[in-house]
Amino acid sequence: MKKADYRCVECGYVTPKPLGRCPGCGAWDSFQRTVPDSPATAARLEPLPILRLADVPPNEEVRFSSGVGEVDRVLGGGFVPGEVLLLGGEPGVGKSTLLLQVADRLARSGKRVLYVAGEESLSQVRLRAGRLGVSGDLTLSRETRLAALEALLEAERPDAVVIDSIQTIEADGAPGSLVAVRQATQALTGLAKRLGITALLVGHVTKEGVVAGPKVIEHVVDATLYLETAGLFRVLRSTKNRFGPVGEVGVFRMEEAGLMGVENPSEAFLAERPTGVPGSVVALTLSGERAIALEVQALAARSPYAMPKRVAQGLDARRVDVVLAVLERRLGLRLGHLDVYVNLAGGLRVVDPGLDLAVALAVYSAVMARPLPEHLAVVGEVGLAGEVRSVEALEQRLKEGKRAGFTEFLHPGVVRSVEEAVTRVGQHEG
Repeated sequence: MKKADYRCVECGYVTPKPLGRCPGCGAWDSFQRTVPDSPATAARLEPLPILRLADVPPNEEVRFSSGVGEVDRVLGGGFVPGEVLLLGGEPGVGKSTLLLQVADRLARSGKRVLYVAGEESLSQVRLRAGRLGVSGDLTLSRETRLAALEALLEAERPDAVVIDSIQTIEADGAPGSLVAVRQATQALTGLAKRLGITALLVGHVTKEGVVAGPKVIEHVVDATLYLETAGLFRVLRSTKNRFGPVGEVGVFRMEEAGLMGVENPSEAFLAERPTGVPGSVVALTLSGERAIALEVQALAARSPYAMPKRVAQGLDARRVDVVLAVLERRLGLRLGHLDVYVNLAGGLRVVDPGLDLAVALAVYSAVMARPLPEHLAVVGEVGLAGEVRSVEALEQRLKEGKRAGFTEFLHPGVVRSVEEAVTRVGQHEG
């Protein structure tokens, strides 16, 4: 018999005996025992049959609504039977609230829903359900033993199951350990696929902002969603979706009755925008397939330090540095003695090259103490030569800007360089 080895589920590091911490990646309690097949066993294994692509029967995608419009938007139209979703987020951000609301809407639509409460008592779930106005016929369970939970799902065959959270499921190893979370996710995913159950898994996040447990969890599931705080709002963002767009966002407002969808994010994020103030400009950004008008703010102040500060919030700090370098080199704007702060107002975090021109004009406005036109919205990527480059979905962005009430626009079809954009703004002032 061949000797068993121990393999790290995080990085694949192999050792003849289990270790507390992996030397390869530094993960704790990540080793799992593996016994290689003997030559005789390997010889008896028969490969699965192969099929020509044209012979594979098509699988028509049948979706059903979650009952929450913003969730459907992020998913690309709703749930798919047998789909497994992982919802991550900081403690207290509203993950359990959102999934309880989704479970309620599904139950009201006639779906059979099982809610597995691994972290709360059933009385606590009922108390929260009463506060949220839940009236659907939900089935509750506190079963966290993996084998027993699998048997329960086999017997009940619900249309959807909510597991709050995957870290509480008891499998090999202590609950919440890397091995236990990995085994539970793989087992529940296989069962959901076989029975056609839509599974919604809650996952805690680490201080680095990633789902706690082995990275393989996110590889196994069909979709990974994150619920984040953005000022007064909650933002649901997809980072992986096998059945829909990636990067799509849904915006919610936390109220007494739970998370309420915000149908017009542009209006919500611009509600407190000051007018006539230097350093403020509205940018037309794209998050997933959704165009949103957001305010970019900039502040420049004389620095008391030998190395002036460069601070960017909600934006890609490296792109902001590039835009500042272009302003210094191409426009001769002196920034070497100034601390520069750039902020995407409202707390939303967006990585979009189309924000470059807005950052450039906001910084220019702040340094020169010249307010930009109130009804101006801008979009465009800035290149190292100072050129304004084309962006994805320009027409969609401009349409959103018009819907938000803006009448003047600077974009790649109107200006060819940052210098030209600054000149046009100056002419407007004159």
